[in-house]
Amino acid sequence: MSQKFIVDESFWEIFPDVKIAFLTAHDVKNQDNGQVPADLLTTANQVAATRWVPNDPISKNTVIQDWREAFQQFKTKKGARCAVENLLKRAKNGKGVGNINPVVDIYNSVSLEWAFPVAAEDMDQVEGDIHLTVAQGGEPFRPIGEDEVEEALPGEVIYQDAHDVVSRCWAWRDSSRVEATEETKNLLFYMENVNPERQADHLAATQALQQRLKDYLGLETTYTLVTKDHPVVTFKN
Repeated sequence: MSQKFIVDESFWEIFPDVKIAFLTAHDVKNQDNGQVPADLLTTANQVAATRWVPNDPISKNTVIQDWREAFQQFKTKKGARCAVENLLKRAKNGKGVGNINPVVDIYNSVSLEWAFPVAAEDMDQVEGDIHLTVAQGGEPFRPIGEDEVEEALPGEVIYQDAHDVVSRCWAWRDSSRVEATEETKNLLFYMENVNPERQADHLAATQALQQRLKDYLGLETTYTLVTKDHPVVTFKN
């Protein structure tokens, strides 16, 4: 049975101009065998701190403003911020993002250098289709690193599959069920852009992600730009 990535109309009613880079990769070897440069994240943290968040307080920086304004358009858990803000804040405070595994390190480096949120999910753990949608409320979610199950709020933007919520508060936290681990063999990625003026940066970031996955892990990726006019991608036939 085929599986699809679908952005529902309820999302487009709030964010008609959002663009999402959707990528897939197969036959992944995600064990750390030294193939990712040791200084990749060190450099990325430095770039993030100087290019994207040089101003104090962090809320004065335009990328942060873009996402905070977006998060004001829907119901969120108290204190939830876009994942890219958390990465940029750590870089700015000198507590840079550290190593996790090759795939995560690569996409974190792109997220830091280009200031877009990037998520990677284990394709083989996804059940049915993935929807980017607006929650009815009560949908279950277990975040990475946590044992307790949470519930989405009515009106919250979420990613969900046929099992439960894959990502809460849009681009805030991912589910432990589908996280990219050392055992992951097949992956899907998405990178969202909320600012139409950053379309060139968004494309460049996507290309950087594809190139690094190829250079360091030998992965060929498929890429689709998801928009209001092209809201569905089949990722598994």
